[in-house]
Amino acid sequence: MEFHSSLTLLNSDTTFLLEKRIQLLTAIDRVGSISKAAKEVPMSYKAAWDAITAINNLCPTPIVVKETGGKGGGGAKLTTYGQNLLSTYTLLQKEHQKFLTHLTKMTDFNTGALKSIQRVAMQISARNQIQGKIEHIEQGKINSCVFIKLKSGYSIVSVITNSAVDSLSLKNEDEVIAIFKSSSVLLTADLTLNISARNKFQGEVIKVTTGEVNSEVILDIGGDTIASVITTDAVKSLDIKVGDKMSAIIKSSDTMIGK
Repeated sequence: MEFHSSLTLLNSDTTFLLEKRIQLLTAIDRVGSISKAAKEVPMSYKAAWDAITAINNLCPTPIVVKETGGKGGGGAKLTTYGQNLLSTYTLLQKEHQKFLTHLTKMTDFNTGALKSIQRVAMQISARNQIQGKIEHIEQGKINSCVFIKLKSGYSIVSVITNSAVDSLSLKNEDEVIAIFKSSSVLLTADLTLNISARNKFQGEVIKVTTGEVNSEVILDIGGDTIASVITTDAVKSLDIKVGDKMSAIIKSSDTMIGK
């Protein structure tokens, strides 16, 4: 047994996008014809036009435009806005299915009980959560090194157990979140420092928030930001200020992966 649910988006309590309309838009984008797309879904030509009219009316800009000179009911194409909307829905649909799959794994159908509903919507307090894409996984006997490409161009390495890799079904090209606590981030002004930690990122200090005991330093590494919490004495000793060039150092064992 498993959970199954369709994804429907509402706009002002009015049905906006649902799977059949998405199928119609996808078909129009592929064949360039409303009549041909309607046959593929399938639905009547009138129902297809009614759906397109309803969607266009609910959007700030048209999603589908009709082209003159088309055959079999006229040609049609998605606007740039429509293509972006289709891509967004596809991404939401993947996340929706991922949630249902996770919910299925957590449900004991023999007793009809959830193992732990809190885990489904769990949020974490870790300050640093950076999105990236898995580019490589090196698997050992017990642990695996997962290399994650960040949008800044850097790669961050996370060492997790092989069972965690299997549990998350991690594979190359998966989009994941690299997670690490701000207290795990070390800072150095020596950009040439050689250190055994796998992760070292050079960047610019863009914010310093000073407290009585601890301070938070935000480092921009080129599209991604890293927060580090160190003692205020350390901030004063290193004379850290906005605009300084520094390196952030994070151990691979301190880096978790969320998916």
